[in-house]
Amino acid sequence: MKRALGVCYYPEHWPEEIWPEDAARMVEAGLSWVRIGEFAWSRMEPSPGDLQLDWLDRAIDVLGRTGLQVILGTPTATPPRWMADKHPDMFAVDKEARVRGFGSRRHYCFSHAGYRRESRRITEILAKRYGSNPHVTAWQTDNEYGCHDTVISYSDAARRAFQDWLAQKYQSTDALNRAWGNIFWSMEYDSFDQIGLPNLTVTEPNPSHDLAFRRFSSDQVVAFNREQAQIIRAHSDAPLIHNYMGRIVEFDHFEVGADLDIASWDSYPLGFLEDRIEGEDDHKRAYAQQGDPDFQAFHHDLYRAVGRGRWWIMEQQPGPVNWAPVNPAPLPGMARLWAWEAFAHGAEAVCYFRWRQAPFAQEQMHAGLLRPDSVAAPALAEAAQVAQELAAMPEAGCAAAPVALVFDYPSAWAWDVQRQGTGFDYFRLVFELYRGLRKLGLDVDILPPDTADLSAYKLVLAAGLLSLSDPLKAALATVGGTAIVGPRANSKTPELTIPDPLPPNLPGLSVTITRSETFRADMQRPLKSGGFIRHWLDHVETTAPVQEQTLSGDPVLIGDGQLRYLAAWPDEAALTRILTNICAEHRIETQPITGGLRIRRTDTHVFAFNYGLDAVTFRGETIPPAGVFWAPN
Repeated sequence: MKRALGVCYYPEHWPEEIWPEDAARMVEAGLSWVRIGEFAWSRMEPSPGDLQLDWLDRAIDVLGRTGLQVILGTPTATPPRWMADKHPDMFAVDKEARVRGFGSRRHYCFSHAGYRRESRRITEILAKRYGSNPHVTAWQTDNEYGCHDTVISYSDAARRAFQDWLAQKYQSTDALNRAWGNIFWSMEYDSFDQIGLPNLTVTEPNPSHDLAFRRFSSDQVVAFNREQAQIIRAHSDAPLIHNYMGRIVEFDHFEVGADLDIASWDSYPLGFLEDRIEGEDDHKRAYAQQGDPDFQAFHHDLYRAVGRGRWWIMEQQPGPVNWAPVNPAPLPGMARLWAWEAFAHGAEAVCYFRWRQAPFAQEQMHAGLLRPDSVAAPALAEAAQVAQELAAMPEAGCAAAPVALVFDYPSAWAWDVQRQGTGFDYFRLVFELYRGLRKLGLDVDILPPDTADLSAYKLVLAAGLLSLSDPLKAALATVGGTAIVGPRANSKTPELTIPDPLPPNLPGLSVTITRSETFRADMQRPLKSGGFIRHWLDHVETTAPVQEQTLSGDPVLIGDGQLRYLAAWPDEAALTRILTNICAEHRIETQPITGGLRIRRTDTHVFAFNYGLDAVTFRGETIPPAGVFWAPN
């Protein structure tokens, strides 16, 4: 598929007489895709059963006849006010039992049967009306599942659905009691109706109960999305997409993605830097107008895996946003850089959010490609430049990566339920490993936890996985170099209990974890070869060679063969040494880089991106701040 640019547009926000001019200006700027409809339910159906879709017919016709391809969103992320009156118990409830009501968006509980029926109904109305429309060439289901902490709900609807989910999963309360260890603290149940939700308990709930509720909550998202996907597929051959978010792990994106054709995500580098990334103040100051050099790339590679090779950016930040702790303007050139970095990671399309800045409501401080008065904002010229460059650039897929990183959403839930220490966070651990690989100039594939063949990779990292699936255990034996598991890998059963035999219990790895500890952030422990470990340490018994150990003799990196165990969380210096040594062992070419320079290869080109505030040199070329360089491989 040819790479292209697009934009998010809200015809219901603007007078109909300016739609043709907007469409013409989009095409003139080199845009090909336009997403509409995802928040427009109140205009589609102003009152129950009163369908008013003529305006949407005309908007699609105007856009399509101008040469744009339309992505039509189902409007289920913003049920109208009358819906709340019709279903007053449809709202999600937070952990403190407070109703999350009407007045913004995503105000529904995934478990509410009445709202699920309404969502299916409006989806079918749209699918029947536009499924064969030649201008509607893609569909988006809902919008940003999980945004605003909306996956987990403690409503009565969720409680009833959870009880039914448990009954189907365990079949009997005896089986559930055994699996959860409910003999502890006399928590045994006689019927599934007795089981409540894991909130408002005197102290922490049973972690097995809590993890089961996380699994259930994820399954509800999957089921909600599947219903829409099945309805649309019955009436349209156009690809189905959902727009995920950055660092949202409350539901299993791989499971949702299995029902879709393309994964997309909404990329807001400056907002994410302040809102979703741990880091020192110096780091955040240095990248305040560029975004973290690795955060976007991580999600590009993650969603490439979720989409099974097909992925987009559905919303790309063009200027200041409205929702972060601070909202600076991007450095000139960043709207271009972010787009090209996405294409270098295999994106089929990058769509900017939004066409024109809204002069009203919650997002009026969120920039667009146009100002509210329709004058071009700075990013419009950068988007047009990318469009011109795309026309001259031959298509190219991602180059084969020598390194892979396994990502597992249930592990994120498990370690949130049972952190054992304030410093341990699954996403942060995996992201730091990814950053370490990127700083060595390596391309990285991110893989799902049921991957069955790893023979294409010389180095595989599987850190923090709650329990290794049987396919993944078998796949570890196919790695063409070394697989590193740990810390905390395979350390629990899927029910979040300690297994017997003790972990990690992997064939060919003579390691037994005898106890684990966490420690203060200001009490890092030095390693004999330099650097430190932090947050977490697995104490082990082993007869295998020890590659890294603390000054006090605790083994940290164990084994010298195909499978090795990492018993701690290394700091940047130690991680760089460990990765560099293993890459050298397997003749993986590295290119250590400093500052804000990052590299990515396609089948035909090598790309370099300068996230830093100073010019850098790459292959003899000077790359300015916010600059992009590419050359044939």
